[in-house]
Amino acid sequence: MKRDGSFVSSKLARFTSRVVSLAQKAVVGTPNPAFRPGENGFSDWVIVSIHGLKTYLDLPYRRLLDVLHEMPRIARILDLEVSQLPDFTTVCARMQGLKMPILPLLLQLSAELHDTGEIQVIDATGMDRIAASQHYANRTNYTFRAVKTTALIDCKTGAILDLHCSMKQPHDTQIAWQLLTRNLDRLSVLTADKGYDWELLRRRLSSEGIKPVIKHRGFGWHGVANNVLIDDTTNHQRSNIEATFFPLRRKYGEIVRPRT
Repeated sequence: MKRDGSFVSSKLARFTSRVVSLAQKAVVGTPNPAFRPGENGFSDWVIVSIHGLKTYLDLPYRRLLDVLHEMPRIARILDLEVSQLPDFTTVCARMQGLKMPILPLLLQLSAELHDTGEIQVIDATGMDRIAASQHYANRTNYTFRAVKTTALIDCKTGAILDLHCSMKQPHDTQIAWQLLTRNLDRLSVLTADKGYDWELLRRRLSSEGIKPVIKHRGFGWHGVANNVLIDDTTNHQRSNIEATFFPLRRKYGEIVRPRT
């Protein structure tokens, strides 16, 4: 507290205010009140904000809600009194029932907070799914151990601009345009490895004013000649995405799934 009686904003309070603002924008339209008596009385933006705090503080829901009961100031940022905070079981159940467009939109809104650079990169990795049940595997025709996770990141900031997860292992080029279409206004120079070597993708990007830096597979003199013309400095920016994949695999590798 300052000498004049005003509070110094803590890092946690600033984060909570930011995540509440983003969550309210992600639900689209005028945000509902934080809590209304009745079934599913907590607004979606409250549940999303609490999930953000769970990730930020790296606590399970049960422990997080215990902590929040001792933090009335943070509860007030959620527009709740401590006595109104939801039970951890309520948050778990509501997270499972959220409409999925909210979460990708939240990711895109958070990316807008960054002063992104000129070069972006797209690539894919596998997230282990060793915990998948046999029932789930049979129901989804799931015969492999990894979820194909494609990320679009900004090379300057490392910010994740978008994500795509799939259990069906589609080819990179099938995913790329679907993911890039949602982010055309954020792209300037797109670099990717040879897995994205698709001439139609290059043409589409060029028609949108985006420079594709994607090496050809090298079949024949045409591919070799085009690879020689590619700027190596820009192409080597692709390595930045590994700095993003490493912590994602370490923290979420065994729990990622297409829905989340």
